Amino acid sequence: TLVARSLLANDFQEELVIRPLHSGDIYASFQFRTLWETDFMRENKVSHYRLFPKSLGQVISKFSVRELHISFTQGYWRTMQWGQPFLPSPPGAELWVWFQDSVTDVDAAWKELTNVLSGIFCASLNFIDSTNTVQPSASFKPLGIVNETDHRFLRYATLPREIVCTENLTPWKKLLPCGSKAGLAVLLKSEKLFHSSFFSQTVHIRPVCQDRECKTTSWELRQTLNVVFDLHTSGQGKREWSLFKMFSRTLTEACPLASSSKIYIDVTDNPQEEYFELSPATPLLSQAVVLGDRRTFSVYDLTQQLFKSVSDLLPAGSMLRPLLHAERYVAGYGLQTGEIHTVMYNNHPFRSFPVLLLDSVPWYLRLYIHTLTVTSKGKDNTPSYIHYQPSKDRMRPHLLEMLVQLPPHSVTEVTVQFERALLKWTEYTPDPNHGFYVGSSVISALVPSSVAMDTNITQEQPLFSSFFPCKEESSYFVRVYTEPLLVNLPTPDFSMPYNVICLTCTVVAVGYGSLYNLLTRSFQIEEPNPRLAKKIANFIRRIRGVPLLS
Repeated sequence: TLVARSLLANDFQEELVIRPLHSGDIYASFQFRTLWETDFMRENKVSHYRLFPKSLGQVISKFSVRELHISFTQGYWRTMQWGQPFLPSPPGAELWVWFQDSVTDVDAAWKELTNVLSGIFCASLNFIDSTNTVQPSASFKPLGIVNETDHRFLRYATLPREIVCTENLTPWKKLLPCGSKAGLAVLLKSEKLFHSSFFSQTVHIRPVCQDRECKTTSWELRQTLNVVFDLHTSGQGKREWSLFKMFSRTLTEACPLASSSKIYIDVTDNPQEEYFELSPATPLLSQAVVLGDRRTFSVYDLTQQLFKSVSDLLPAGSMLRPLLHAERYVAGYGLQTGEIHTVMYNNHPFRSFPVLLLDSVPWYLRLYIHTLTVTSKGKDNTPSYIHYQPSKDRMRPHLLEMLVQLPPHSVTEVTVQFERALLKWTEYTPDPNHGFYVGSSVISALVPSSVAMDTNITQEQPLFSSFFPCKEESSYFVRVYTEPLLVNLPTPDFSMPYNVICLTCTVVAVGYGSLYNLLTRSFQIEEPNPRLAKKIANFIRRIRGVPLLS
């Protein structure tokens, strides 16, 4: 009985979704989900781990974490070219955590947690401190079981300059039950993944319900990896793809510990195989509602059939125009003042909907909040909700949240002026003329759906379409990130201190050295030694053949 319950209480699923993009690129999304029916918050510590990684389980238990979401991204997702991703993430590193209400000192737990995660994922998360951490008041609601939403227990931070490399991917793969030895993770070869237009890896931990009444709960670990392959820069002259060409590896078997191992290929725009062919062919077809659109997928089940590879994939698919899109840039000239512009596009022809905008701006960009303007179609658009927390120099950043209604088929622009601060010379980065990064704006919205969304959480759905909870059939949740900003600050000429140091050291060495020698050296008059002079003279005469001196 104990063995049977242990097997039922642990479950692991893996999926790979391949979607041809309108631009001709290939979008591959890996989804790994581990479910564990346990309670990290009880007094007795959990000591037996089967599928759930022990390192993350100990982190949840020690720091009383309710939800943890972390992402590492290299590149920027081009929404207008590629459509909406299954799971968005900003460039660099992003971390947001909900703590249990039993935590007394959230800031101390947050600081220690970032240091621990920095070691687990071999990243620079230890650079997260009070200067880049905010406490949102409306954004980033819990994605799991919600008992209460006291935002005092929420922390959010980004590192837009974080570089993602193999050192981050290796510990991420070790969290999987089969590692990279079997299953879909065999395809995760670093050389191919990082030679791409976009790469993102995420880890999401949250409590979820097992039934509609939520009588049984489990901890869910969701690991996702998204990558976009460019046909031209990858060295392939023609648009012909296979798993081996994309990943330099082939699949032989599923992970033995996985209850489900499937590959989905989007064939919505290819009903009669007009644009591409799948080899080997599969009779399995599946439909799923993804981001408000009903899509059709060819399904390969690695646990039920012999699977070799997918070849002769000639992508030429199309996409729906994203209903919500955003971008951001810095305007102005000089190094004293400037202006931040955030532009949001509602591409729906006749529906308006509200969006929640979150902006976290570093303290060295001093915002003039009285210059904040929101315009839509040339007219003022007054936000229905505004939360602003001013920054404190070298202590905390600005936090701006607002709820804005986007009219149908409109462009809404949010602008605010700022003044650049002059940093201390020890606060500049090693390459100050490169500029300083400002994290992406975050836009959250319930976008109208063209088809009825499925609100039944107990119905079996593909992993890529069931991450964000859906409570309404008429809309779906979307989170959009803008580009990070690169801002130049007033920078002193760091070569001048070097020149001054060199000149000063030279003057000190010559002047002080000469004076010191004069004051400390003793002079003595020595009589010339006639014997030594005579020996030298005779030596010279002997060489010249002249008679020696007597």
